[in-house]
Amino acid sequence: MRIFQVINVRWFNATAWYAITLSKLLSDAGHEVLVLTQAGTQAEAVAREAGLNIVPVDLNTTNPVRFLAAARHIIQLLRTHRPDIVNCHRGEGFFLWGLLKLFGFHYRLVRTRGDQRPPRSDAINRWLHAGVADAVVVTNRRMADYFLRRMRTPGHGLWLIHGGVDTAKFHFDQAGREKVREEFGFGPDDLVVGLLGRFDRVKGHKETIEAVAALRRRGMDNIRLFLIGFDTAMTSDQIKTHIAEAGVGDITRISGRRDDVAACVSALDIGVVASLWSEAIARSALEIMAADRPLVSTNVGVMPDLVDPAVLVDPEDVKGLADAIGAVAEDPALREQVLAAQKRTMSQLTLDEFLKRTLNLYQSLVDGD
Repeated sequence: MRIFQVINVRWFNATAWYAITLSKLLSDAGHEVLVLTQAGTQAEAVAREAGLNIVPVDLNTTNPVRFLAAARHIIQLLRTHRPDIVNCHRGEGFFLWGLLKLFGFHYRLVRTRGDQRPPRSDAINRWLHAGVADAVVVTNRRMADYFLRRMRTPGHGLWLIHGGVDTAKFHFDQAGREKVREEFGFGPDDLVVGLLGRFDRVKGHKETIEAVAALRRRGMDNIRLFLIGFDTAMTSDQIKTHIAEAGVGDITRISGRRDDVAACVSALDIGVVASLWSEAIARSALEIMAADRPLVSTNVGVMPDLVDPAVLVDPEDVKGLADAIGAVAEDPALREQVLAAQKRTMSQLTLDEFLKRTLNLYQSLVDGD
């Protein structure tokens, strides 16, 4: 198939990761994939590094002259490549792709919602998603319910396709575990609790730090905290302020930017996703689960799709988070229950499954011509 993946995302966030990973999988499977990016962005740099065929198109502009130039560029690309599928991963420009389709350009239009923020349920948006797009892809059940109830998207046009994880890269690594634990001073009897994610308020580092501090006060003397991440929206100094305020500086380590993320994840005994919102795709959660580390999480975004309900807590609930971590640490039966549930989930979330489900969608649209 000839496929356009429209990835006008500025940052290399979960939406960009989903789109670029899918583009790479499709390209490696022998499909003709053209990736339309926003010039000079992190997402474009990652797509280029992945060896994808990239064309910058300024779909994010609000300048009428530049937007018309972008529209002419897109029309030229459509006439040259004649794609079977156009898959938009952001809303900017989605209206334009819909109009061009209505004006006679022949392709199947897919809108993938990798963002946890729901679209406005107004008449134009409902028409675009239900009447113009040939399919809408969502990455979690909560968003699927929103499209069915509020956006009035027909069930046959709505596809739930979770992201996948590279299990060749992310798996339990005993040697890596030992190396990283030795590097950061974690002993063999230490219980290492870890959060994998960029330094950003949304990720709930403060709540995780406070939960670990609470467990220590309860007498869990062997607990340790490992924050696998680096400066983005928050700095290490801001994170260290939270650590100092909680009084856990002596048992906490920060990884900084690492090339051996899989080994760092393997060094954990319990993983945490403490996000306050978002997690529409939850790449970090998938990587922790792929390494066979039991995961405790807040109930945001896609997390109820992935995690055993026994270890889901409300965002910002420090006590609930501490209770869940403590229960997994001290109750072997619960730990095994959580790990067994994760294995069942992960069997459906490989990259092969991700590609297979997406191709099933694309092929059904093409065959419907």
